[in-house]
Amino acid sequence: MQPRIDFYTASPDAFKAMLALETAVSKLGLEKSLLELVKLRSSQINGCAFCIDMHTADARKDGETERRLYAVTAWREAPFFTGRERAALAWTEALTRLSDTHAPDADYALLSEYFSPKEMVDLTVAINAINGWNRLAVGFRKMPEA
Repeated sequence: MQPRIDFYTASPDAFKAMLALETAVSKLGLEKSLLELVKLRSSQINGCAFCIDMHTADARKDGETERRLYAVTAWREAPFFTGRERAALAWTEALTRLSDTHAPDADYALLSEYFSPKEMVDLTVAINAINGWNRLAVGFRKMPEA
């Protein structure tokens, strides 16, 4: 695939707005390791090579294991994730595939077992942010460095 436009420079104000959202998400209090799993799973679903590359590297730097990173695509079958992580990954999949799932009650119920109402909103905003980044990167063909 060939890169299209550099969305960073094409609209600096839009890029600043996305960075402001990302900065806000990082300050909401959710575990960084959980956020990296969410970012990775959403990016996998959306086929965003740039974001997959970035978030696996970031997760590794923060101490995430290769074993768990490899298993994110099969998190339902893998025994390596906590109940809280499973709830977040299920919610991530539901919202990333919203037109197919319509945010099922079962996923919401699981989420509410492990997250406070504030955390549920915060996680949803984080999922919204990564989906936005994925749409920019995929739409404009942002590529990871070889």
